[in-house]
Amino acid sequence: MALSGTPVLWRVPLRQIACLIPLVLITLWVVTHWSVIAEGAGKLRGADPVWLLIAVAVTGLCWVAASCVRQGAILERLPAGRLLASQFAAGAANHVLPAGLGAHAVTLRFLRNCGIPLSRGTASLALYSLVEPIARVVLLFALLAAVPGALPLDEITPDGRTLLVLLLVVAAVLAVLALALFAIRPLRRTVRGFLRTALTDARALHTRPSRVLALWGGALAFPALQGCVLASVAVALEVPLPWLHVAIAYLAASIAAGMVPTPGGIGSVDAALVLTLVASGVPLTVATATVLGFRIITVWLPLLPGALVLGALVRWKVL
Repeated sequence: MALSGTPVLWRVPLRQIACLIPLVLITLWVVTHWSVIAEGAGKLRGADPVWLLIAVAVTGLCWVAASCVRQGAILERLPAGRLLASQFAAGAANHVLPAGLGAHAVTLRFLRNCGIPLSRGTASLALYSLVEPIARVVLLFALLAAVPGALPLDEITPDGRTLLVLLLVVAAVLAVLALALFAIRPLRRTVRGFLRTALTDARALHTRPSRVLALWGGALAFPALQGCVLASVAVALEVPLPWLHVAIAYLAASIAAGMVPTPGGIGSVDAALVLTLVASGVPLTVATATVLGFRIITVWLPLLPGALVLGALVRWKVL
């Protein structure tokens, strides 16, 4: 019999409740997007199932590439199996919070449980966030050099007024950050210590060939694999566009949509992808079906399993 003076909160199974939170959030997301899921599934009924299975298999390799980048961004050797499981779970969390915050939160918790200090774990996330867009841009320019004219830049490049607005927004954000650093001494001290740790770790990592290969190889492989997933779906739907052009369209759209922080890039990447495919000559209905198929395979299909793995890792105190 519990003592009358025992607080009720002590008897609440907080860890069990935490395990259910990802499932509840994912369920709500699926319910609110059910019409889109049903429409995408309907359009994919006539697609080639072999190419769709290839897209599913390539999607699985994306988590391997993400795990390589995470390992390459930290000096210590991480347990490979748990690292891969954490990245699979991070994929589900990434579709709940914007700008990759969900995946970063899961990864940081994993690193902390592996004994990595908070400052160095945060520095590894910053390095990951810096390397990933750089690798994306490098890969895009390399492919554009190999396949000139694959991207209709005249049709997808913003006009001068839009570019001016973007530049002004970026300048305003940088000015606010600079003002905050100048005015708030504790913040300046924290940022200085963080940069010192990040630069020290980055220099040490780049003296180890295995870490360099994992970091930059994984960062290049991840967007390349995602582009292959989209290209496989396009082939399954008989999109009248070479597969390499489809992969280039994905890279361009993901880079452009990266400036709009939405959960998992849902919405911003989709719109940019449809726009880019249509500008490349793909009919609107086919472009829409291709993007929906890409989303079903990369997001909706692994969503529930990822949430279950996330809950299990929380329950087993891996996270």
